Amino acid sequence: MFSAGFRPFFLLASAWAAIAIPIWLAAYVHGYVLRDTLPAMFWHAHEMVFGFGMAAMAGFLLTAIPNWTGRLPLRGMPLALLAMLWLAGRVAMLFPGAALLDLAFPAALIVLVARELLAGRNWRNLPMLAALALLFIGNLLFHLGIYEGLRLGIATLCMMIALVGGRIVPSFTRNWLAKSRPRAKLPAPESALDRAALLVTLAALAAWVCGLATWPALFAGLALAARLSRWRGAATLREPLLFVLHLGYGWLAFGLVLLGASDLLPALPASAALHALTVGAVGTMTLAVMTRASLGHTGRALVADPATVTIYALVTLAVLLRLAAPFAGAYAVLVASLSGMVWSAAFATFALHYGRFLIREKKR
Repeated sequence: MFSAGFRPFFLLASAWAAIAIPIWLAAYVHGYVLRDTLPAMFWHAHEMVFGFGMAAMAGFLLTAIPNWTGRLPLRGMPLALLAMLWLAGRVAMLFPGAALLDLAFPAALIVLVARELLAGRNWRNLPMLAALALLFIGNLLFHLGIYEGLRLGIATLCMMIALVGGRIVPSFTRNWLAKSRPRAKLPAPESALDRAALLVTLAALAAWVCGLATWPALFAGLALAARLSRWRGAATLREPLLFVLHLGYGWLAFGLVLLGASDLLPALPASAALHALTVGAVGTMTLAVMTRASLGHTGRALVADPATVTIYALVTLAVLLRLAAPFAGAYAVLVASLSGMVWSAAFATFALHYGRFLIREKKR
């Protein structure tokens, strides 16, 4: 369980995503108070960004960094203590005045990641350290009552998807096509378009965090969509483990387009863009990476079994229902609740199905 970072943190992230949403839905529908004067909506947003999102990022980074640096991974008791810090933060969020305990996990993760990247002289991935620092700042702002920190957290996760997804989606697609269809056209190599798309996305997200006009996000979304169109996503339709990566990146592009359009079209609810980015991009890409990494790093074949395909179908349905909710009139609460239940089912399925792989080694 504590032999590699992805094992505890992918399991914790999926379990919390499955549990926290029903808790939020109960508060949303029945008006329960989850923590003193903190509105339930803010608790929900915090736990999805700084609880679930941070756990998933920790699992990814603690697994990827040893490959980047050639150094030994964090394992054993230090990894167990880090997981306990994350759990302590979830408990702390139910009690006023426990901000320091909630901030302990991201602070410890920053120290660990900084140590490994600097010791391994892995300068190329220093943006990952910057992303963790921004998530820490966003969480700190939240605990200071500056709830724009939530925007900073969401924007940071979206930028991580734009950056890391831009590496792994075309790379994995290229490798699969070269092996399974040697004569097929491969994804386009990185070019000025890719770098420009990332810069535009960074500027648009920064403007949104600062409360400025959101219309630049429209251009960022279109730029990311143009980038995605060059990665041969249609050729991966028969390979769910790959296609879902393209789908997750597509939700990021679509969410940014909606965000920009909401500034130009008042009739378009801002919540649609927010949930396309969170439920859609963050949720889908997280499951895409967790399923693939869990299979690959436990020595299993990179094949999407029926349970995995079900996970992808459920999270996609959750996004579609959540986007439809603002337009459902008197049924808006019902549709939003159904979306939450389907989301919870997607991550519960991951926790139950992949949990077996995460808590023990593959039998030889």
